[in-house]
Formats: sequence, C-alpha cells, structure tokens
Amino acid sequence: MIRAGACSLILLLSAVTQTSAKEAKGPYPTPASFEQFRFANPSDEIAMARSAAPASISNDAEILTLGSQGYETAVKGKNGFVCLIQRSWGDPFDDPEFWNPKVRTSLCLNPAAVRSVLPSYLEITRWVLSGVPKATMIERTNAAIATHAIPDPLPGSMSYMMSKQGYINDGSGHWHPHVMFFMPHTDSAAWGANSPGVPVFSQDVSPQVTIFFVVVSKWSDGSPAFPEKH
Repeated sequence: MIRAGACSLILLLSAVTQTSAKEAKGPYPTPASFEQFRFANPSDEIAMARSAAPASISNDAEILTLGSQGYETAVKGKNGFVCLIQRSWGDPFDDPEFWNPKVRTSLCLNPAAVRSVLPSYLEITRWVLSGVPKATMIERTNAAIATHAIPDPLPGSMSYMMSKQGYINDGSGHWHPHVMFFMPHTDSAAWGANSPGVPVFSQDVSPQVTIFFVVVSKWSDGSPAFPEKH
C-alpha cells in the first residue's frame, strides 16, 4: 500500500477528509514564505503543468498557474482538460509535509474531474494564500462535508500524472507515471488493487471516496519509465 502522502497523488480529495486540527510534527511545522511555492519563471510552470499528460491532450488543455490569491488561467484550453502543478497543501491536513515547498506535482484532469474534484483543491489554495489557520480550514471542511457541499466525484473522473518532473514528497521523489481514477467509495478488491504484481493501487481518502492509481509504462513524452529487458 502506498502512503497517502507518498503520492501527493491523493491530493485533491484527501485534503478534505481530516478531522483533527493538531499540527503534524516534522521538518515543515509551519508555512514557508509564499515565494518559496512560486516558480521564478511562469513559462516553466506552464511547461511542467503540460508535462502531466501526453501532448495530444495537454496541448489543448487549460493551464493554471499559482498567483498571489489562488490559481489563475495562464493558457485557455479547448478540450475541457485542466493541467496545473499541485502544491503540498493538496495532501491531508495532518501530513508532516503539508507545508513542504519542494512538493510540486503535475496533474492534468479530465472534464468530469475538473467539475467535481478540482474545486476543493482550488478552495483550499485560496485559504492557504489568504493566511487561514489550518484549524479553521479543517472546521470549514468539516462543515462542508456535513452539509454535503462537497460532491462525490462524477462518473469517469480521472487525472493524468505522467510527468518526468515534479516532486511528490521527500520519501518518494516523483514516483512512477500513472493515471488516477476518482470514484465514490469502492471495494478495492473489485479492481484487484494493491495485490502482488498488480499495477493498480488504491486508497480510501474518505468514507465516501476511493482513488485508484494505475501505473503506466511510459512518461508523457513517450520515453520508457522502466528499464527495458533484453
């Protein structure tokens, strides 16, 4: 089983499931300065966001970059996909790397995920950049869950994470190229997930949501992700 933080992957929805306001202990106990989360060159952030998916998808996707108050549209898209670089606050609130400025994960979400998964992460980003304390973020999140303001993932919600670049966390680096599927709570056994030799991993990120990770053999540029056997 992969650790939730191990794949920053778990990101968009796992961050909204925590119930404890206790700060995690570790090397990043408090927020780094905002500038540490920024790219020095906006074009570098755009290029890295595009690298989440093959060019046949990302070339026509909307590209979001991190501004001073939240994510902003840097490039308008035509196919309904949205690509961006997720930061560390996409991980669970109690993750010890919640404030790790090195975390940068390329995502390219399909239209269903854009509508039902992405909004939660964008809202948390606005809270972070406006200086909302973590305890308050948790309280707001719990209130949204209680009132069913956070929807289930729409059918077919998925995201590409096939970039050679990026940094998931201190323990995993950038892990493997993969695609993610966001689903209402599902029995992992139905997918054979987390079984020996199976390239499918899963994690329940809340009582309502399961994310499946399917490892693929190539990076978004088409190069092999694993050594070829001869």
